[in-house]
Amino acid sequence: MRKGKGWGPWLAVLAAVTGVVVLAGTTFAPLFGEGKDGLGEAANRAQLTGGLLLGAAVALVTVVRWARQRSRGRGAAVPAADAVAQAKQVLAELVDQQWKEEARLRSLDDPDPIPVRWRTPEAAELMDHAVNIDPSAGPGGGRADGSARLWWAASSADIDALADRFRRTRRRRLVILGGPGTGKTTLAVQLLLQLLATRTADEPVPVLLPVAGWDTRRHPRLQEWIADRLTGDYPALRSPELGAEVARALAGRGHILPVLDGLDELPPPAQNAVITALNRSLGGDDQLILTSRTTEFTAAISAAGDVITSAAVLEARPLTPAAAADYLTRCLPPSPGPAWQQTLTALRAALPADQTPFGQGAGRPAAALADLTATPLGLWLVRTVYTAPGADPTPLTDPARFPTPGALQAHLLDQLIPALITTRPPADSSAEPFRPRRRHDPVQVRHWLGYLAHHLTHQPATGGHGGQGTRDLAWWRLAATTRTFTPSTRLIITLGTTLTIGLAVGLAEGLTDGLTEGLVFGLTAGLAVGLAAGLAAGLTARSWAQDSPGYADLHLRRRSAALARNLAARLPHGLAAGSAVGLASVFTGKVGEYYLSVDGYTYYKDRGGYFVADGSSFPAGGDTGNLADFLVNGLVEGLVEGLAVGLVFGLPLAIALGIMAWAATPAQTYHATTPMSSWRTDRRLNLLRFFTITLAMALTTTLVAGITVTLALGGTGELVSGLTFGLAFGLAFGLAFGLAFGKHRAWWAYQLATWKLARAGHLPRKLMPFLDDCHRLGLLRTVGPFYQFRHAELHDHLAATHPPRNSAGRRHHRPT
Repeated sequence: MRKGKGWGPWLAVLAAVTGVVVLAGTTFAPLFGEGKDGLGEAANRAQLTGGLLLGAAVALVTVVRWARQRSRGRGAAVPAADAVAQAKQVLAELVDQQWKEEARLRSLDDPDPIPVRWRTPEAAELMDHAVNIDPSAGPGGGRADGSARLWWAASSADIDALADRFRRTRRRRLVILGGPGTGKTTLAVQLLLQLLATRTADEPVPVLLPVAGWDTRRHPRLQEWIADRLTGDYPALRSPELGAEVARALAGRGHILPVLDGLDELPPPAQNAVITALNRSLGGDDQLILTSRTTEFTAAISAAGDVITSAAVLEARPLTPAAAADYLTRCLPPSPGPAWQQTLTALRAALPADQTPFGQGAGRPAAALADLTATPLGLWLVRTVYTAPGADPTPLTDPARFPTPGALQAHLLDQLIPALITTRPPADSSAEPFRPRRRHDPVQVRHWLGYLAHHLTHQPATGGHGGQGTRDLAWWRLAATTRTFTPSTRLIITLGTTLTIGLAVGLAEGLTDGLTEGLVFGLTAGLAVGLAAGLAAGLTARSWAQDSPGYADLHLRRRSAALARNLAARLPHGLAAGSAVGLASVFTGKVGEYYLSVDGYTYYKDRGGYFVADGSSFPAGGDTGNLADFLVNGLVEGLVEGLAVGLVFGLPLAIALGIMAWAATPAQTYHATTPMSSWRTDRRLNLLRFFTITLAMALTTTLVAGITVTLALGGTGELVSGLTFGLAFGLAFGLAFGLAFGKHRAWWAYQLATWKLARAGHLPRKLMPFLDDCHRLGLLRTVGPFYQFRHAELHDHLAATHPPRNSAGRRHHRPT
């Protein structure tokens, strides 16, 4: 939810459009000759300008009022039990599909999960009393030494047993701890999928969420934050069939098992606040899975003065050299060659990291390799970089080249990007999820990812916790965190819109009214109305960077009835706005037939033509009969003609409003939100809104202008000129309204941000397709709408080794 925006952008749009068009209307009339014909032409221009201005302003207020009522929402009914049960099943299917695909992209089961061992930590202060976790434990808690603590051992290779043991705990709460790269998130994903696969209808749905996004000050209760995340991450829960409040019902009634990943990614004060908020939020039957690095979790519960109530705790144990060698053997061909055989033999002979005598590890063959492959991260790096055909693993056991695990890890992280790009050439087939769609230069990829890692590390932390740095790459935040909307940028937006419309209208008018006169008037009118749209765009552009992604679904299958309902529901709004426009424009036209003031003289029109009366508000010679005749006959004619014009205006407006409302309504079958899907749907929404509003306004004002001019002049001689004039106003209002309407304009901000960053050589112009390829390669992972680096260590390494700004390498890495 955005803060502090209010209706300022709307007022800016209305003020800009109104001010500039009023200026245009008051200055155009003198441009058209002198005498009776020139005066008549000026009258028509002035009355048409005033009519369109008043009508479009009324229409704008009408639609804004409709949008405001829509944003407030109607009082939603409490979801019925059957709707909640249906939503629960929909959510379970979406989460299962989401994480099965992600697990496949992360190769978690290829060939099998890495067999990480887990057990309860030795530190008694990390876990609650055994009886609060497992009532069957009793005195002794199942430990051989008879201490009253729970004893629990598990393995990532036997996730079935872990899920069964989790279900047997009193409240089904678990904390997963470990050092960097020990597979905490992987175990959480494995457990989530296993719980989903064996879930009964009465069990909650496990949903993985990055805990770094939880601002405990804004959402003191965990369930409130979960409801907001469900609504954004799973649009199907917003479908009309399920009801607007179903996500809140799922979270509030205990139907969600939150899998909170990455407590350690929060600043220390926020970690403490999360521990406290969890204990306050969790009721008797509320379940939980939480992951964190051991050091940060220990500090958090110490500062909070409490453990997580009734939560069991598991901590990763190092992989033995033999287990690491066995796993690598299964990843290699049956006959890997002499170099690999020697490497595996040396690895098996090495002492485990926790058994190496102090001071004797360095310099021994395979010591660094054994220490590194004691974690799933190190094992994955070795596998990815050195199991490719033709790779020579001999350096892995060379203590002179890699004397420490840190040196070996840095080497592997440096070689990771070239290895993945080389071994996974591009492919267009959907059956190749692990291969990118485009060919990439490893040096360029390293530079772009390095910039992103450096940028995320040094930007303000997300979630409202304060501090610096985040792991979450949100495409819609790029503009806000890179200072995209500077004063010069907004000036460029204003001038660009102004010149584009000015030239277009000038050329159109020049073709219809003669090149010289038409071009002068058209260019003047175009620049005036273009400036209105440009000011509107420039004044509202800064707020785009604060918008979140929107949603739009244009699929007609099983949604045609919903489209018809939305069109019917918006028809009264469109006809009301259209009638206002018609009455305003035609009424102003009727007034213009009677009255016009130019150069200090007041002109009045009788049946025979124009004459002037100085200093009087009524015609000279007591000719007040024309005014009375106008009030009786003119207003009746204006009412009939205005309603006719309103029908022309209202139908396109109703269609535009109906299509936008229909597209913004998700279907139950819509998949879970990913970075690419959120980007695509927001792009679809913005383009749909922009073109429907612009086309509707341009079409209707063009028709209204043509009809008004024809009715005013009693013929069709000025029809083309009126149509062109109306088109200018329609484009101005349509462009301004299309850019300012709604609350999701993140895609426009993204376009400007990537354009500026690509010009500076920091990122590719087509950033999202590039990130999608990095995800396919295994360099990135997705969590809801966010990208993250596959491992935090990869993120930190790229950020630390990225060349500083203005370095000599910048020009070398500039994209072509």
